[in-house]
Amino acid sequence: MISRNSAQTLRFVRRGQPVAVGNVAPERTLLEVLREDLHLTATKEGCGEGDCGACTVVLGEAVDGRLRYRAVNSCIRLAHSVDGMAVFTAEDLSAPTLKAGASPDLHPCQEAMVQCHGSQCGFCTPGFVMSLFGIYQNSQGGKGITREQAQVDLSGNLCRCTGYRPILDAAQQMGSLPLPAGCEVDEAATLAALKALKPKRTGDERYLRPTNLAALLQQRAKFPKAQVVAGCTDVGLWVTKMHRRFERVLDVTAARELQRVETYPHHIAIGAAVSLTDAFAALVAERPQLLTFSQRFAGLPVRNAGTLGGNVANGSPIGDTMPLLIALGASVVLMRWKKTAAGGEIAHRELRLEDLYTGYRTNVMRADELLCWIKVPKPTGHASSAAPDRPKPASAPSGGSEPNAVGSVGAEEFMRVYKISKRFDDDISAVCLAIQMTLDGGVVQQVSIGAGGVAATPARARQTEAALRGQPWNADTVMAAAAALRAEFQPISDMRASAAYRQTVLGNLLRRFWLESQGLTAINLESLNAATLEALA
Repeated sequence: MISRNSAQTLRFVRRGQPVAVGNVAPERTLLEVLREDLHLTATKEGCGEGDCGACTVVLGEAVDGRLRYRAVNSCIRLAHSVDGMAVFTAEDLSAPTLKAGASPDLHPCQEAMVQCHGSQCGFCTPGFVMSLFGIYQNSQGGKGITREQAQVDLSGNLCRCTGYRPILDAAQQMGSLPLPAGCEVDEAATLAALKALKPKRTGDERYLRPTNLAALLQQRAKFPKAQVVAGCTDVGLWVTKMHRRFERVLDVTAARELQRVETYPHHIAIGAAVSLTDAFAALVAERPQLLTFSQRFAGLPVRNAGTLGGNVANGSPIGDTMPLLIALGASVVLMRWKKTAAGGEIAHRELRLEDLYTGYRTNVMRADELLCWIKVPKPTGHASSAAPDRPKPASAPSGGSEPNAVGSVGAEEFMRVYKISKRFDDDISAVCLAIQMTLDGGVVQQVSIGAGGVAATPARARQTEAALRGQPWNADTVMAAAAALRAEFQPISDMRASAAYRQTVLGNLLRRFWLESQGLTAINLESLNAATLEALA
């Protein structure tokens, strides 16, 4: 256990007013602070691992002079990671009444749940309401919410004793309900309160959250044994399920330089503090076919809290982003603080993502290094422009590996990523396979394949790539490559799938890739709808 002098004060804004909670140890979760210290018991504790969504709260951050709202799971969110933010819980939505015995005026997201009969036992309802509140705030008062958007944004709330329809109805109806006085968020007061929060001291804290890259790397050099976090969506489970305690925590998410997606002529560079939500948005902007896959990575609260850098550095063999990034030819930039005669400077090195890992959750990083950037090549021949408000490239090294040039103007890039899991939403993969291929005149000119769930690390299928490269893209080539892919990995059997199932699925997914490249799309759930089913009947 950690001694009491390891704790420090947590500061955030609630209802437009500053809140300070003393004696918060580094490993305490936001849910623990809300329920045990502040007695805000409307936020429920369910699974304790970010799956059920009963603990959902909404965080508000000042971005370009406005509040950005994001629903997160408070059960696996380390409390100090919300220092300097606004926190909204289910207690903060309704307007208090001045009449004795009268019911408070409900926020439209609450009233819609009542009118649509979206609540039964009530335990999961606060989590649903907070996810709805996040949707409401981010859509100018719940306007124009489609059924499809509601289903995606509520995928992180799994407890549905009333069924799906009433809750989806509530998501679409809340925009038509009036907002009672006292229920609105006073953004001006909240922003002013956030600005007025005094900067934390920079002494010997046990939870370190530097606000710039140089300070972050200096702290890493000073405390190489500190537990690094970049969203807490996995480390949070170490706390709730394994009861881990940390002498010191180093949080990368406040470093301003790493909060950006930077655009270069041949690649984009995603900072290690960029959330999965924003990282996937950048990837989908370059390759729209990744949209469904991006929405199947966990649920929205996990994507809002977790980071792409954290997922890659964690190196889980069933982490879904790594097979995709390997197939895209991504590289990682590792940085450290190097002492010099003048005091010090940032040193960096770059390597292909598949070369980062040495074994199960082990990698080549030095004790004083951090994974700071992920560089992803742009699609071949794709000319996309950065959003007007995107920061100018300034921090990520622009050199290093670039995509191979295509030898012919007639070359065509084809890319798919497949996630096989027991649930469609919010589930961990049994197998993940990502394939990027360039065809020129019907011949495989270039191919890269990333696989997850079939080895101790996310891996590149080099033998299968060799079996495909230079071959005509036809059924015979695909059958031979599918056999090579099945033979290339020796997966294990576990609770998600047997080894034989995983090997079979690998080959089948390559065959699906072939069929889709020939124009057959109805075999994919992404295109499955009522019209497709009727056409197939």
